[in-house]
Amino acid sequence: MKQTLAALLIAITAGLSQAATAQVGASPLIAPAVRTTHAGQAMLLAAARAGTRIVAVGEHGIVMLSDDGGRTHRQARSVPVDVTLTSVSFVDATQGWAAGHAGVILHTSDGGESWSTQRNSPQEDRPLFAVHFFDAKQGVAVGLWSLVLATDDGGANWQTVRMPLPDGAKKADLNLFGLFSGTRGRLFAAAEKGMVLRTDDRGKTWTYLPTGYKGSLWAGTSTASGVLVVGGLRGSLYRSADDGSSWQRIDSHSKSSITAMAASGEKVVGVGLDGLGLSSDDAAASFAARTRPDRRQLTSVVLDERGQAVSYSRQGVFAPDEIKN
Repeated sequence: MKQTLAALLIAITAGLSQAATAQVGASPLIAPAVRTTHAGQAMLLAAARAGTRIVAVGEHGIVMLSDDGGRTHRQARSVPVDVTLTSVSFVDATQGWAAGHAGVILHTSDGGESWSTQRNSPQEDRPLFAVHFFDAKQGVAVGLWSLVLATDDGGANWQTVRMPLPDGAKKADLNLFGLFSGTRGRLFAAAEKGMVLRTDDRGKTWTYLPTGYKGSLWAGTSTASGVLVVGGLRGSLYRSADDGSSWQRIDSHSKSSITAMAASGEKVVGVGLDGLGLSSDDAAASFAARTRPDRRQLTSVVLDERGQAVSYSRQGVFAPDEIKN
């Protein structure tokens, strides 16, 4: 498990070495993603709903689309970058954004079929790990060393947000791994050192919410009643019923790291390394765990229009008969 965990961490943070592939003094080149018959085998790190469609993104700028609940997939027609994409967010069936290495932010207005570049910063070499849009205008992206960007014009322009210092710290340099929305327009970020961050004004200012955990938190979600749950290294799960003011540790019944979570109503699902699958029907008060026999390294999960979980992995999409809940 340690070896696969290290591999996933390297994959997530590999943007740190992307500039090293260019000659000294030269600008790193970003080429369009290649269309290939093997796109479904690429590592996919995030997925989101675009109406009834599912859009999954991953390494080499691969974007996969499914219009039948994850049973079959096809590669997007046009993606202008070949860097790893780590996150994707849609506000409706057509308008969406993806973010990733080299500080890239992409936009689509046709449900993920084609994409355009809104931002890239290969020389800065600070990958973005998550993006979230509240509506067609306002969005937030976060990444390495407390990098936080905000937009109020649909991504045409992005402003760097100056982050406050965590208590006792000399600088704001936490890695921010995941974004998830709560109630009343609040947005939360899952971070390293057991920290969760919250913004009440769509990314302009942030508050630190320590969970009491010391390891990295990679993902989180919120139930319809506003209960928050975050997960991360070695099966760590924490729950809050007061917008993050206090946290309770929840038994995941696993030591496998949790990589992604999703919720519908009071139902919560999660996935992780070593084939880990988690499910809760009581607003994250308790979880049942299962392990896939093939121990596939699961990296993302999304709930389809029927509320069924569709997962993706380091090995790409699943064959139709492998999609089970």
